[in-house]
Amino acid sequence: MPTKQRRYPIKNKDVKQIIEEAQHKLGLNLEELFDVKAGVEVVESEVALIYLISGKPVIYKINDRLLPTLLFSEFLTTAPKVVVDMGAVPYVCKGATVMAPGIVRVEGEFAAGSLVLVVDVKYGKALAVGESLLDGAVVRQTKKGPVVKVLHYVGDKVWDYIKQLSD
Repeated sequence: MPTKQRRYPIKNKDVKQIIEEAQHKLGLNLEELFDVKAGVEVVESEVALIYLISGKPVIYKINDRLLPTLLFSEFLTTAPKVVVDMGAVPYVCKGATVMAPGIVRVEGEFAAGSLVLVVDVKYGKALAVGESLLDGAVVRQTKKGPVVKVLHYVGDKVWDYIKQLSD
């Protein structure tokens, strides 16, 4: 478990930049969802930069890429979903690319390169956030090959660190 961390509030001008970048990447207006004036903090760790909005770990930045966390409920409810069978779950939870044979259905519309949520068919639980390698319409027709590159998943270093922050 990473031990080095630094937690501090972000200046208003930096908040605006982060909010705009997140809005562009996620398609969600964070200012409407959260009281950003109440404060945005950043936790610098060995794992990633984790942004807390109103004390909630919503987004993180790793390798100059901004991504939603699996605890960002507003993203989880609005994101397009790729539903996988239970046989794919252990692989997705280890960061494996989602392959077409493991997909049961696709919910929502998205373009190649879009962020999608990977959920299991039995419980509808969020397993991962990934980048779609194909358009949603193509995914529905595809029978083989890679479909979603997993970027953040249950049990990865960021997930474990965020869970530690939340405790």
